Amino acid sequence: MIKVFRFVAICTISLAFASIASAQTYKQVDFPGACPGTTFLAGGPNLQGTGVGGYVDSGCIVTHGFSYTAKGVFTSFDPPGSKNTEPAFINLQGVIVGEYLDSNSVSHGFILDRGKYTFVDVKGAAGSGLTSINDLGELSGNTCSDPACGLTGAANTTHSFLRSPNGVFTFFDPPGATSSSTSTVSLLGAVVGNYTDTAGELNHAYFLFLGKYTTIDFPGATGGTFATGGNVQNEIVGTFFDAAGIAHGWLLRDGKFTEFDYPVAGVLFTEPTGINALGVMVGFYEDASDLFHGFVRTP
Repeated sequence: MIKVFRFVAICTISLAFASIASAQTYKQVDFPGACPGTTFLAGGPNLQGTGVGGYVDSGCIVTHGFSYTAKGVFTSFDPPGSKNTEPAFINLQGVIVGEYLDSNSVSHGFILDRGKYTFVDVKGAAGSGLTSINDLGELSGNTCSDPACGLTGAANTTHSFLRSPNGVFTFFDPPGATSSSTSTVSLLGAVVGNYTDTAGELNHAYFLFLGKYTTIDFPGATGGTFATGGNVQNEIVGTFFDAAGIAHGWLLRDGKFTEFDYPVAGVLFTEPTGINALGVMVGFYEDASDLFHGFVRTP
């Protein structure tokens, strides 16, 4: 049944993908009334055009989650008891996942489905977080050595996991990794993520499919390569740092890298955080005034 669902979904997505225009456009997104320069978008939008992100409120202290629609409707949300909410992904059914900090600064994974929260914690881990949910209900996430999963600035070692729709966890790290994290799990079960090598000095991206790991390094990157999202066509997006410490976005499609930056003068940081099946990207960028804004890039 899962194989049939995947086949039908891929055929539908492929037809939709073929109808998308090739013109490339960028749109800046800022949550209305947020502390200036504190909006980011994450893992989406889904095929209906609904996306998720986070913003710091007008007091410039607390981070909240939000969803937004293609018509520009924003809705703020927080799991009960949260003092910091970081959404990570929204799937075709509109299910949102991410992580939040409770009043004791312990990180928990959350699932938000039609207004109802479910919480996900890994037994024995100091902290946990979720990074994506595919359209079959498979989850990707990370365990943390720091209870706050590094959100409060403490040192943190992470390890990757998947959770099946019936709640079975699978834990893993790429060979030779001292720390690893997931970014997305696709409809086909392909995982995109990141790991730190045995020297503990350089970050690499990884692609895991059918039990095989592939390391991804942007050519010439000096400050590490980070993969932040992938789609059912196995197109992968991420960011890398150059010798000057500037972060640039990248797209890996059919084995070829394309580098890009948000198209404004003086941009310091560009990070795509997701790409959907239609090739629409979301992410955030830092402008010349050190302010962060979300963006949507349409192919």
